[in-house]
Amino acid sequence: MGKLKPVSATATPRGQKRRRDRPKGPVLDSSLRDSSSAGPARREKQSNGSSQGRDHSDEDVLTDDCSVSSEDEADDMIRNKNDAFDEMESSCSFQRHVSRILTIDEVKALAKQKSKFKWEMPAEDIPKSKWVGTGERIQEAYDDLVDVKGKLRDHWEKTLSDNFNSRLRFFSLCNSYRDIMHCNKKPFYLKGSKVDSSTMDAYLMHALNHIQRTRDVVIKNDAKLRNDADTDILDDNSYRDQGFTRPKVLFLLPLKSMARRLVKRLIQLSPLTQKDNAMGHFKKEFGESDDEDEPENPSKPADFNLLFAGDVEDHFLFGIKYTKKSIKLYSNFYASDIIVASPLALKLKIDGGEDIKKKGSAKEDSDFLSSIEIVVVDHADVISMQNWSHLHAVLEQLNHLPSKEHVASVMRIRPWYLDEQARYYRQTIILSSYLTPEMNALFNGLCLNYEGKVKLVTEFTGVLPKIQLELRQVYERFDASSIGESEDARFDYFCTKVYPKIQESDEGGVLLLVSSYFEYIRISNFLKSQEASFCRIGEATSQQDISRSRLWFFEGQKKILLYSERSHFFHRYKIRGAHHLVIYSLPGRKDFYPEVLAIEMGYMQYVLCLVLCCEKVKKIYVPGPGVFFFFQLVSMLGESANPKCNVLFSL
Repeated sequence: MGKLKPVSATATPRGQKRRRDRPKGPVLDSSLRDSSSAGPARREKQSNGSSQGRDHSDEDVLTDDCSVSSEDEADDMIRNKNDAFDEMESSCSFQRHVSRILTIDEVKALAKQKSKFKWEMPAEDIPKSKWVGTGERIQEAYDDLVDVKGKLRDHWEKTLSDNFNSRLRFFSLCNSYRDIMHCNKKPFYLKGSKVDSSTMDAYLMHALNHIQRTRDVVIKNDAKLRNDADTDILDDNSYRDQGFTRPKVLFLLPLKSMARRLVKRLIQLSPLTQKDNAMGHFKKEFGESDDEDEPENPSKPADFNLLFAGDVEDHFLFGIKYTKKSIKLYSNFYASDIIVASPLALKLKIDGGEDIKKKGSAKEDSDFLSSIEIVVVDHADVISMQNWSHLHAVLEQLNHLPSKEHVASVMRIRPWYLDEQARYYRQTIILSSYLTPEMNALFNGLCLNYEGKVKLVTEFTGVLPKIQLELRQVYERFDASSIGESEDARFDYFCTKVYPKIQESDEGGVLLLVSSYFEYIRISNFLKSQEASFCRIGEATSQQDISRSRLWFFEGQKKILLYSERSHFFHRYKIRGAHHLVIYSLPGRKDFYPEVLAIEMGYMQYVLCLVLCCEKVKKIYVPGPGVFFFFQLVSMLGESANPKCNVLFSL
């Protein structure tokens, strides 16, 4: 790694400034151009030893939309602030969070990841749910935006009006700067749900407030240093107000249509009114009309039509920059405040995949992620249907030391960046409509915020009442000593207990549903080894093979149809010809259980569901080696389920 060097105090005499070029046009991401290839931005060098990088402040951005220089703006800010105001600023959540210096013992404790949820509080507006958390107990939701500055606060009160209070509840959680796991969010594609927009507004408000406070602190300190040439910033930690690079907020989303909704709402919640020239390109790339206005496919469920309306491309990456009067899209990554990306596109950017296509050689570049302070992973349940490993790899790459200097003064960098402790200050917010083991592992392993964690716990009502058909459902138990051995135990049980019964039966029409791609490949290889009569439909199956498999299964030419949950998620096929349903593993999306049963599959005489049950069903609430699979079963049956005639447990 290149060594970061302090800037010489005599590089440029006081009062003289380098000539600045007019900013170049926006960098477009339609082919994921390397936004960082424009070269390092120039910076001013001051006689007091400070060097303010252009990536951190807009005080040296000379654009046509800024009629007054931000130096004058900063000077006015200094003159108008008094000691009482400074005291109030130091007590806000942002300043308290970034000013904290961790001890060596605290860092060691965080690295061990042994925190426990010690307190709980009710989750208003979310039925049968509560928040549990680590660290100090969070106070009740705000009655007012006490930590938000006037311009933002006034704009939000005007824009949100009647829905203002509902946003404040989740905003207060975000403003605590703790890691948040919200896995009962009602997504926008469920008709009649307003919870999703309320939650999105809250975390966007938090991100905007964080960006503005970061920018204000930098501009204020720049003005102080200009007014006092003799200030020694090494003796005053209040001037250490920056990271290695400018980007501070990262939004990770699965689809372009969702990114469009986020950017559209972000602009509405920003008090800046001046339009950006890149908006035309954004509308061209991401769509201009509301996705909800597109015609629906009557053969698909309503949630499917809304979810996959608009552009469903999963490859996008661009920056957003805030100036004095406008929001600029497609800005250089190192000059951006916000990065909006899909996990796939960002993973390719980190690995240099796009450079291989364009230049023939890989050029890894992830330095612009070194100073991310807020990460929001929205619609994590949809991301889990793509490739979860991309998301995991991206989060692992955050807050590393940069490989080279990026026009930031080392003397202005916060000490916890230099000490490689930035990950303990990063806030991660994960939003999903349901919980998976992968989400749990990511939240427990990669979210290490020193402020603590907050997690939503919900009492489930179950989905069995949604089943309209009179079907015999049998849940068979198999033993496993641990979660790590559960997959092998499940596979062995299927091979020795379930498949022989299917093989002995003369009747076909067996629909075999698996929840993960690894299970899909494993079962497919086993059926091939047994020379079984089967066909398969997975997320990677070609349309021609899908049509052929559906026809063979319907006509009885193939006895077994292997069907993956991901394939059902992306296509919602109506499978005809099924008489028996074998659920190898419960679907992650609990609503798929009654949906698969309700598909036009003819009369199904027997439903077999394999679930990991390491205890008796009457002890289903008791934690044990199969605790997560208990959670899956409870999400299907409900907390107070009393299975009777149509559900049989084979113990």
